[in-house]
Amino acid sequence: MPKGQSEDEMFSCFTDTHGVITSTMNDIPGYKVKKVLGTVYGLTVRSRNLGAGLGGVMRSMAGGEIRIFTKMLYNARNDAAERLVGECMSRGGNALVAIRFDIADMGAMTQVCAYGTACEVEKIDQA
Repeated sequence: MPKGQSEDEMFSCFTDTHGVITSTMNDIPGYKVKKVLGTVYGLTVRSRNLGAGLGGVMRSMAGGEIRIFTKMLYNARNDAAERLVGECMSRGGNALVAIRFDIADMGAMTQVCAYGTACEVEKIDQA
């Protein structure tokens, strides 16, 4: 584990959304969709280095979590989500709805794809 970094920080699901509202739901409570900007994607492909791959194989024989691969997937997920938010922002959106993640194993490489619908939303005045 890197010096000064807790295990919770090492395996975190945090992505800076730069003010873009993100939701796995099809709507955002308290907001109205003004404009749908289309489907956006965030992709990343990661490969395992030979040392980590061999260490993972050895660990898999003993059973249990392969922490180096878990960390790699968290980092890949965060990168894909960051790119998704960037695509939304580049279209002028301030929200993402119906966000989903797909992961594909391609032998020594893993692809993570984040996708969702970029929108322009406004807060509903609840007077």
